[in-house]
Amino acid sequence: MLKHPEYINQIVGASMRSAETSMITAYLPVIRQIMRFGIVGLTAATIHFSIVVMLVQFAGLQPLVANVFGFLISFQVGYWGHRTWTFNGTSVLHREALPRLLTVQVVAFTANETLFYTFLQMHLPYQVALLIVLTILPIFTFLMSKLWVFK
Repeated sequence: MLKHPEYINQIVGASMRSAETSMITAYLPVIRQIMRFGIVGLTAATIHFSIVVMLVQFAGLQPLVANVFGFLISFQVGYWGHRTWTFNGTSVLHREALPRLLTVQVVAFTANETLFYTFLQMHLPYQVALLIVLTILPIFTFLMSKLWVFK
């Protein structure tokens, strides 16, 4: 078996470690952004969910109607959280980003309400239906926010 001198093994090993480190370093900002998006999104979703449950349980609203109020409030949490923290390096002006995110969120909310209605028609408890819906749409929202809203 052919043996390489130890210094060649050290050079090759150091070169591979350097390539791995630079790859991780290259993806770190995106990983950090996804984590921040998740934290803001989870916060907004928790607020959305809580508002719906409170309005159904204590105000007697129908789940689909309560969902509209949950969306309106959680939209504000999401917009300002993403604007100031997730995508804080954006140069997009507020007057451009807000309508863009509103467009993305209206599309997402339309899908949300349609799925929510469908799951309710399947006789799922509204809390379970809402949890399912709130976990499906974040991927769409992240991609649209990164590639269009805050670009």
